[in-house]
Amino acid sequence: MALPIEDYALIGDRHTAALVGRNGSIDWLCLPRFDSPACFAGLLGDDDHGHWQLVPVGEWTSTRRYVDDSTSLETTFTTADGVVTLLDLMPTGDDRADVVRRLTGVEGTVRFRHEWVVRMDYGHIKPWVTRHHPGKGDHAITAVAGPDMLVLRGPRLPTPTDHKHADEFDVAAGDTLTFSTTWVRSSDPIPDKEKMKKRIKATIRDERGWLDQCKLEGLPHRDAVVRSLLTLRLLTHEKTGGIVAAPTTSLPEAFGGSRNWDYRYCWLRDAALTLEALISAGATEEAEKWRTWLLRAAAGDPADLQIMYAVDGARRLPEIELDHLPGYADSRPVRIGNGAVTQRQTDVLGEVMIALSESRDAGVPSDANAWSLQRQLVDALADSWQEPDHGIWEIRGPVQHFTHSRAMVWAAFDRAVRAVEDHGLEGPVDRWRELRDAVHAEVCERGFDTERNTFTQHYDTREVDASLLVLPLIGFLPGDDPRVLGTIAAVEADLMCDGLVLRYRTESGVDGLEGDEHPFLACSFWLVSAYAEAGRPDDARALLDRLVGLCNDVGLLAEEYDVDGDRMAGNFPQAFSHLALVQAAFRLHQHQQ
Repeated sequence: MALPIEDYALIGDRHTAALVGRNGSIDWLCLPRFDSPACFAGLLGDDDHGHWQLVPVGEWTSTRRYVDDSTSLETTFTTADGVVTLLDLMPTGDDRADVVRRLTGVEGTVRFRHEWVVRMDYGHIKPWVTRHHPGKGDHAITAVAGPDMLVLRGPRLPTPTDHKHADEFDVAAGDTLTFSTTWVRSSDPIPDKEKMKKRIKATIRDERGWLDQCKLEGLPHRDAVVRSLLTLRLLTHEKTGGIVAAPTTSLPEAFGGSRNWDYRYCWLRDAALTLEALISAGATEEAEKWRTWLLRAAAGDPADLQIMYAVDGARRLPEIELDHLPGYADSRPVRIGNGAVTQRQTDVLGEVMIALSESRDAGVPSDANAWSLQRQLVDALADSWQEPDHGIWEIRGPVQHFTHSRAMVWAAFDRAVRAVEDHGLEGPVDRWRELRDAVHAEVCERGFDTERNTFTQHYDTREVDASLLVLPLIGFLPGDDPRVLGTIAAVEADLMCDGLVLRYRTESGVDGLEGDEHPFLACSFWLVSAYAEAGRPDDARALLDRLVGLCNDVGLLAEEYDVDGDRMAGNFPQAFSHLALVQAAFRLHQHQQ
């Protein structure tokens, strides 16, 4: 049975990722890619939908940590008979897709249970399982279904019983037992056995080397920033450069509800904001890779631009409901694919242009093809920016003239102007300036409620929206402008829930969906940044302290937080939450210097 969301930790190889519970169970893993079908899907059902568990028999307690600022997870199990550590990781730096699990006896002797339950295609298909002896001293179990094969290796292998493989054995002080599961195409031969000790060291060394380039001196909550940066990097595909919004699908925004979405794809908005967070820390390599990914994904016609793509840039992401899965905490339906792929979200180009502008300012080498694409996209926006859209929150109700979307249109033209003025790139700068000024004037006139002294969610409402907090963060208005201060006050009055921030009031019906949701963590971090810009550093620090305190024991955050249940909700870990944490820490640091 799935654990509370906050009881999971993330491991990955920058091609895909797994969720590991504090009970030693891998309950979610898609292989070989983030958006591939899951082979362990117990997270959205029960143990029979796939899991891989190593856990003491009987009563135990556990503590967890990531090893040496890496993404290698160490769980320490303590029982009445002894102590054993479990190291979980997915080695990086090659094209193999391996999950490595190493048990090390520390004290006494502990009896362990090993369960390996493979269910392909999101827990739907029981594979054909066979034992092999590929070479001298090499034993393996393979599980095959359709195009996929998983290969389990270890010093002793579980035996079949009732459509699963299970075993029990003792781990004594000084013992080391290393198990691995490897994905290959089912048409390929069983891969050679690897020396995992060397790959484990190389993986940890690579992540420490990447962190060494980051500029983190003096930051508030440095440890939380480090974990967030490593998580964002882990959600960035090493080969394609695509950045996924989360490694999971259908973890509910409200338990038992239907607001369950697939986030294993590359939203241009989320990816651009991730790049901004990485660039602020001095990590620019990902910016170049993502820019190249964008060129491939966007193709040749600006009219074909989508708001999201698959990890490799593929476009078709049909939304499908998986009826065989009961859903996390009985939250149905379970969805794969995302119907929002066809939506018009005018804000997206603004976020993309901001990220590419910041990459130029950070010294990322220019690319003629990339600038050509940006020019085409901005020129296309010049002809269509007045159309209504679905907004940043992907509403499934009627399109509106969302104020945040319009502000991001302003940002797109503004960053295009800056590219010409500050970096000498070519473009119709006079037209872009004229459009920038026209959009700014329209937003200030039609998107502002003079009676309440606040910007509004869209032009035809008096409701507010947490996305309005980004207006000072993108430079649309100064942070201490009376209109910004009034908007902050309106958000505090209308959208605060036990000190955290809702995206908007769902009872307004704007999103066309049933049910409710919990405070959105990224919005709460935006309020931290808005406080800093507004000259309220004490309030910013207090809220940041509280938000960081919501991280689980290994520093991870989901999409939302259930304040009544004191638990996480939504997909996990969520890039949006972690990138907003990084941005808030840097923003507060900037205003405290």
